[in-house]
Amino acid sequence: MSPAGALAAPRLATATTRPPLRGAALTVDVIEDAALAWDDEGVLSYVGPRRGLPADGPAPEHVPEGTWLAPGFVDPHTHLPFVGWRADEYAARLAGATYAGVQGEGGGIPRSARMLAAASDEEVLGFAETLAAEMLAHGTTAFECKTGYGDSVEAELRQARLARALGGRVAQTTTVTLLACHAVPSGWSRAAWVEAATSELIPAAAAEGLVDAVDIYVEPSIAFTLEDLARVAAAALAHGLPLRVHADQLEDGGATAAAVAAGARAADHLNHASAAGVTALAAAETAAVLLPASTFCLGAAPAPARALVDAGAIVAVGTDANPGTSPVVSVPETIAIGCRLYGLAPAEALAAATANAAWVLGLDDRLGRLAPGLRADVLILEGDGPDHLAYRPGHDPVLGGVVGGMRMGPAGA
Repeated sequence: MSPAGALAAPRLATATTRPPLRGAALTVDVIEDAALAWDDEGVLSYVGPRRGLPADGPAPEHVPEGTWLAPGFVDPHTHLPFVGWRADEYAARLAGATYAGVQGEGGGIPRSARMLAAASDEEVLGFAETLAAEMLAHGTTAFECKTGYGDSVEAELRQARLARALGGRVAQTTTVTLLACHAVPSGWSRAAWVEAATSELIPAAAAEGLVDAVDIYVEPSIAFTLEDLARVAAAALAHGLPLRVHADQLEDGGATAAAVAAGARAADHLNHASAAGVTALAAAETAAVLLPASTFCLGAAPAPARALVDAGAIVAVGTDANPGTSPVVSVPETIAIGCRLYGLAPAEALAAATANAAWVLGLDDRLGRLAPGLRADVLILEGDGPDHLAYRPGHDPVLGGVVGGMRMGPAGA
């Protein structure tokens, strides 16, 4: 059990309606002279003006002037757990190498798969726990894990088990996505791997209760095709698992519209999504998960974020934390990049990285907003409101907070 508590602050900003939030509703409301309280189960019992704080509850701790309260960040797209970095590949891309070229020379996803295979379970978990602690220090109180660095059915299942184990060792709420088709493993044909993924891997992961969703990287030139997407979608549906799609990151291959047609929960990246893809998302329950830090690290064209928001698509924001193309775990930094490169307003980006991100992970009934009945995941942030999040890229504005009713210090302690 968590001790009951309360905070009072100059202001509080949160989405106030249950997601998914679209268009003009993709924003946060600001409460001045605010307070919130939580019970000994770590559940919020009051959120609103300080004058309405129940007198029979715990006395509120007053946070300093020049700070504000917000929901904990929810990162809907990471590739934890992994082990090891690939800084030399980043340097090669800075010197002119392409993403596909690096992977074709033995780098990229296959390299991370080799590092994962060579590491013990404790080495993987230790590496990932360190990153999760860094994420918490930057305000991430819930995040998605993915597989995708296995080079066989059993290696993918091992990574899923490690992801579940990681969730039991960190303070954050976690979910696990089976990235069943990320790269074609060495020694396999694409068709043979898709067959194994759909007939063996997905059923085994579902039977063991290891995963909460299924994902596929659709990139016909280096990964998987629209036909493969249809097969993975059918297998996910057969086992009652939501579908995620890495879509149109490197080229417009029609994956965004195909993800919508397949009933995907989310289409991610979208750097080269077409106008038809934007239109499809605007009319669908498929979220557009934007990953601006990945765009920055790759030097890629930004996703059509402004068009997506204005058209009424469900927009979420995540880090894409991974060792190759987005070694970024800070949501504040990602928000700053997203506001500058993608044209998001700070309040939009905050709602996209909290309420809508929680919706993508199926956690919106528990977290992503500050409201009675939801988990007490609360950040104490420098500044006077959402605009400050976009203002100082690279600066950590998190001064502390609450995770499930338990206090965290300036460094997530």
